[in-house]
Amino acid sequence: MASIIKASINLSEIPKDKIYVGKKGKYLPITITLNDDVDQFGNQGPVVVEQTKEERESKQAKTYLGNVKVVWTNGDNVATAPRDNQPQKGVPAPAAAKEDLPF
Repeated sequence: MASIIKASINLSEIPKDKIYVGKKGKYLPITITLNDDVDQFGNQGPVVVEQTKEERESKQAKTYLGNVKVVWTNGDNVATAPRDNQPQKGVPAPAAAKEDLPF
């Protein structure tokens, strides 16, 4: 189950109050969503700042930072986004087993 997902985020949108200090540096908790469909720009989902339970319950607006695209996958979990307005290709079928295998 492997994929390479490319993302771009708008650094000027990062809320400074959401950054916390951990043992090895400063961190921003984010949430990445992979949608079933590709949008008009070839993106497969958003990158947002993680919300607390209270923020979700009070229906606060999400802070969008950018978008994600799946650029490579081994075919076990998600499909790649089409490149340069090319149609999305299906995941190739696994190679057929040879009939003369010794087992």
